[in-house]
Amino acid sequence: MPAEPSPRAQGLRSVAVVGLGYVGLPTALALHRSGVAVRGVDVSRRRLEAVRGGQVDLLPDDLVELHAALGSDDFTVGDDPTAIAEADAVIICVPTPVDEHLSPDLAPLEGACRAVVDWAHPGQLLVLTSTTYVGSTHDLLVAPLAAQRGLVAGRDVHVAFSPERIDPGVAEHEQGRTPRVVGGTTAGCTQRAVDLVGRLTSSVHAVSSAEAAEMTKLYENTFRAVVLALANEVAGICRTLDLDAVEVTDAAATKPYGFLAAYPGPGVGGHCIPCDPHYLLWQMRRHRTPTPLIEQAMTSIAHRPHEVVARAVEVLSDQGRGLAGARVLVVGVSYKPGVRDVRETPALEIIRGLEQRGAAVAFHDPLVPELRLPGGRVLASAADAPQEPWDLVLLHTVHPGADLSWVSQQPVVLDATYRFAAAPQRHVV
Repeated sequence: MPAEPSPRAQGLRSVAVVGLGYVGLPTALALHRSGVAVRGVDVSRRRLEAVRGGQVDLLPDDLVELHAALGSDDFTVGDDPTAIAEADAVIICVPTPVDEHLSPDLAPLEGACRAVVDWAHPGQLLVLTSTTYVGSTHDLLVAPLAAQRGLVAGRDVHVAFSPERIDPGVAEHEQGRTPRVVGGTTAGCTQRAVDLVGRLTSSVHAVSSAEAAEMTKLYENTFRAVVLALANEVAGICRTLDLDAVEVTDAAATKPYGFLAAYPGPGVGGHCIPCDPHYLLWQMRRHRTPTPLIEQAMTSIAHRPHEVVARAVEVLSDQGRGLAGARVLVVGVSYKPGVRDVRETPALEIIRGLEQRGAAVAFHDPLVPELRLPGGRVLASAADAPQEPWDLVLLHTVHPGADLSWVSQQPVVLDATYRFAAAPQRHVV
């Protein structure tokens, strides 16, 4: 459970949460749970309708809590930015994706920060949590607050950065158990932000500046990207040597120091690992600072879905047939088990690659009713897929509790999860 707030934090009456996505909505619920009024703000009418209807990816307990909160006067959601002006503190939780050229798409963050600057008032605490480049808090909040509103950070308003640490669908990593990092523009800003973030978690680690906190988040996700790229490469080595990659990884993980277990898969999805390191690479290119290890890791991650498709071609070829005209079923298309989230899911590139080679592709996912493919075409989940014959079943994401006993009856299975050893005709990537 979150630690008891400090006396100053107990005086906090209301918080505006700007952005009600996979980070903002759980944050809003946790703040409401701590005893403050929450005003959720989002520019997407579609997202607001989903929140009000409870059609959102949340842990079961959080979903129950959302229904109860929406029935109270001290938890509201809407698109009116004036809610920002009425709050004692503001937390910005908007997405920071990359564009088709893998450059930062700062439009959502810039728009949110402009609104916060426009409606900020003296004495307010402003905390940015979105993953972004080093210096963003200064560029998008501190500088415009002073230039446009005459509000000096540390004197008139308090400004800080505290990177989100949300792991969707994993109860063991809920906010109250996950430490948070906080860095303010001044020492006073840091302390005010620590008081607020202390409502979300029992452990808050303060750093010397907002820039240090921004770099902390980029390092976290870049580290994870490098390790996952290595895990996929090691899996290929293990296949060449006729070894089980998961067995080898589990064995290496028994070492209590110097090793962090990461497991291979069909690729990396979500808006963190496939995107966040590109903010660092983009910034370092501007400084002409070489980052060869990170660049290679991100290239490897981007190429992974193509390796899955190439392996599908190889497996079917070994069976005496080509991919052209083959009926292929992709099982699970969300980017990780237990969630509906399909942002940056490798399944999109895998399905496109299979179709480009002439395969007739369908997917089956109990959590994802439909999938919008590159180009805009919508593919519906094949509910009756377990009863049909397939030339190739490709295991992409296995949700907790899913009954996959039928997969063992399929003639050829390509297991990109490395976790389904039960199928007699099972192959790995």
